[in-house]
Amino acid sequence: MKLKLCFFVFLFTIFSSFAQQFQLSPEAKLSVLTIGPGESLNDAFGHNAFRIKDESLGIDVAYGYGEYDFDAPNFYLKFAQGKLNYLISRHNFSDFYNHYVTYNRTISEQVLNLSSEEKQKLFNYLETNYKPENRRYLYDFFYDNCATRIRDVANTVTESTITFTPPENFKLKTFRALIHDHVGFNSWGSFGIDIALGSVIDQKATANEYMFLPKYIHTFFGNAKINQSKNLVKSSSTIFQQNETSTSSNFIISPLMIMGLLALGILFITYKDFKKNTRSKWLDLILFGATGLVGILLLFLWFATDHTATAQNYNVLWAVPLNVIVIAQLFKTRVKRWFKSYLKFLIIMLCLLTLHWLIGVQVFAIALIPFLIALMIRYLYLLKYYNQN
Repeated sequence: MKLKLCFFVFLFTIFSSFAQQFQLSPEAKLSVLTIGPGESLNDAFGHNAFRIKDESLGIDVAYGYGEYDFDAPNFYLKFAQGKLNYLISRHNFSDFYNHYVTYNRTISEQVLNLSSEEKQKLFNYLETNYKPENRRYLYDFFYDNCATRIRDVANTVTESTITFTPPENFKLKTFRALIHDHVGFNSWGSFGIDIALGSVIDQKATANEYMFLPKYIHTFFGNAKINQSKNLVKSSSTIFQQNETSTSSNFIISPLMIMGLLALGILFITYKDFKKNTRSKWLDLILFGATGLVGILLLFLWFATDHTATAQNYNVLWAVPLNVIVIAQLFKTRVKRWFKSYLKFLIIMLCLLTLHWLIGVQVFAIALIPFLIALMIRYLYLLKYYNQN
């Protein structure tokens, strides 16, 4: 048995190194795999891969485009800057299958209706991509990821024209709405996404752009036609069905609850200050410092990175970077006249944010609502306090 295994490994190694010298048999099966969402934010959107199975050659491998290059220099810095390269991966299908079964994630398979020449061309393409000098690609969450690569590679290797037809009752959604379909609007993942990503994801995605999500690769491939005549997918099946588990969301630690409690705290302290005609300096230092630092981070994501989705982020209307600069005024008993004008500016910014939200320029995190109300009331109180004193 060990000798047989060693022989298989040896054969597979040679086969991988000289893939283009091997011809797949007419019975070779090429399919697209769709992995259902997992429990973590990183896995919430699912995954796609190609599977090539040729029993006559003893081949059954899965190729995916979603592997991190942890060996890349300055990995975390490049990740933050949007300059991180992802890798194409290649695994024995049994290992691929066992991994996702272990994590209880649904595995669906769609066998593609390709000619022998197209199967060979796709196989050669994947093996060429897997060479060390070709494995890396610059990842983009919306436009170049593990799902869009499946669509683009299929278009590249197919000699005919693939037409992706939306399913019945298909309605266009914004990129943000599509994200919310996978991560609930009152989850910490959604909260972070809604703050970090800008108004560019509040535009409606085209039917083709829907395929940045693995589930829509499965949906659109299932409806696709080759040359407007034959189906792209020959057969479809579920290899593994996720076992039902009880998932209970804890509202007590949800963003809406935490931000609501924070807002109540700000309002309570503001009310006490109003009654005593005083000012809790420590609260203002925290609010100006925190919002200013968040604003600086958002500006960095907007202007200093290659992330396409962090541009035009109007969260800076409440997380104003200038708050860090003017924070010195909060230590003084008597502030400069311009600081009172600055407080009016902050109030106007919050009004503009509300307008942006109402007319659909950008959708903000729902959990921010109580905090923004408390912030507005605090700014109004500070303006009144400094005018009276």
